[in-house]
Amino acid sequence: MTHWNHLANTFRSQRWGGLLVAIAMAAAPAAHGAKRIKEVAAIEGVRSNQLTGFGLVIGLDGTGDQTTQMPYTTQGLKNYMEQLGLTLTPASQSQLQMKNVAAVLVTAQLPAFARPGQMLDINVSSLGNAKSLKGGTLIATPLKGADGEVYAMAQGNLIVAGAGASAGGSKVQVNHLSAGRIPDGAQVERAVPTSLQDGPTINLSLSASDFQTARKVAQAVNTRFGPGVAQALDGRTVQVKAPTNPNDRVSFIADMEELPVDNSVAAAKIIINSRTGSIVMNQAVTLGACAIAHGNLSVSVSSSPVISQPNPLSGGQTVVGEKANIEIKQDAGKLIQLPQAAQLTDVVKALNSLGATPQDLLAILQAIKSAGALNAELEVI
Repeated sequence: MTHWNHLANTFRSQRWGGLLVAIAMAAAPAAHGAKRIKEVAAIEGVRSNQLTGFGLVIGLDGTGDQTTQMPYTTQGLKNYMEQLGLTLTPASQSQLQMKNVAAVLVTAQLPAFARPGQMLDINVSSLGNAKSLKGGTLIATPLKGADGEVYAMAQGNLIVAGAGASAGGSKVQVNHLSAGRIPDGAQVERAVPTSLQDGPTINLSLSASDFQTARKVAQAVNTRFGPGVAQALDGRTVQVKAPTNPNDRVSFIADMEELPVDNSVAAAKIIINSRTGSIVMNQAVTLGACAIAHGNLSVSVSSSPVISQPNPLSGGQTVVGEKANIEIKQDAGKLIQLPQAAQLTDVVKALNSLGATPQDLLAILQAIKSAGALNAELEVI
């Protein structure tokens, strides 16, 4: 224990700007910079938990659910009334017109180490056809975890960042009115146990699987606290020996997370979003010498109605037909030579020199990759 007390008492990031190619092209952090361990890894088992619950928002100004189409709003209010000692008969239940009530789903994040009595921010979203939740109040709603247990109780007045008005068939709306937020709207009722104090070791889980980073994290810990304290188990997990005393373990983790780790060069990767035309690449992307010819081929098809009118007294009928016009146009393209580019800046300049649109760049990058002139992994999202 004396050794660990000594360790516990004796424990800069640099960013690289982004460049724009087409709609979006970004760069990764510089290879020779340094990050802290807390920025590349997290303590395994220390995590947040998602909570959700079904609730009712009351006090709306006639903008609630239409109960004829949303039966669970009526059912939810009936259940809540029964908890208060009020019983609704089937006849009275069918006559309810609750324009001031809306069924909602409440979601929240239960952070690690949250204790009973702490407050949580919650999000409230309409579950039915309510026009607006503005001005409403969420009544007591239990929030449950994946295990079905209640971990928090939510209640409060909604904040809806929007406004709207309608009259005479016209409607004006600013922002979204069917969702809102309640700061400190839920109170924690039960804590979630963590494995932080279990066993003689803790595991560091890297944010990205990389053997080089795992090795450097283990080396940084061993250099600071002595050989054999940390060992890389695989490309994502580093096992670290830690003090067994809770206070010493917390101090040890706090100092360990501040240790700098040299960034390793990330794997060359280009992310392509085919829906938006966005292209994002990191600084490890390089380009070999190649030649590209790119031209546009367009096919235009148009039709115009043609009316065939019969002669008088011929007994024929007027017939409407169509006349189609098809036009094919191909723009001239010239062969462009791209020099070898060893840095991201040169890659950006080379691709911009093509003058292609973002959608064209998607096809060009795939063709360059197939030709073996692009040393990067293409990932389509």
